Amino acid sequence: MIIETPKRIRHGYTQNLAGTPENVFPLLCPVRECDWTPGWDPIKVITTSGKVEPDCMFTTQAGTDIAVWIVTRHDPAAFALDMYKVTPGHTVAKLQIRLSRAAGNTTRADISYEYTALAQAGEMFLEQFTSDWYENFMKEWEDALNYYLTTGSRIS
Repeated sequence: MIIETPKRIRHGYTQNLAGTPENVFPLLCPVRECDWTPGWDPIKVITTSGKVEPDCMFTTQAGTDIAVWIVTRHDPAAFALDMYKVTPGHTVAKLQIRLSRAAGNTTRADISYEYTALAQAGEMFLEQFTSDWYENFMKEWEDALNYYLTTGSRIS
């Protein structure tokens, strides 16, 4: 048995989105994300409803590996979503999203990713998971979502 201290990094970011939480929350779904995220292409989505729900699972390509995502909280009334992304032999990521009303018909989205390394490849990933990298990732996501919310089509 190996017991070790976790090698872990967490970053948070607040997005300002051009829609109400009621408009934004349904888009935080592995199926609906295809509507607004360039390059998003889940391999398989396991769901009873056809959309995101508690215990929904989906897989995505993660480099040469397959990542498994597991939804642990999906609460439309609270506009809260939690999930884990497990990339075996690499990392486990915990994603948390909380939406709240902002001025006018806009939404504040507080989004955090926390990665824990499972092996040396994951430790190397953590070195690249900098606050600058994360901020750029979140801004791209914010731009894509805002484009969709204002135009109804995916950004190119």
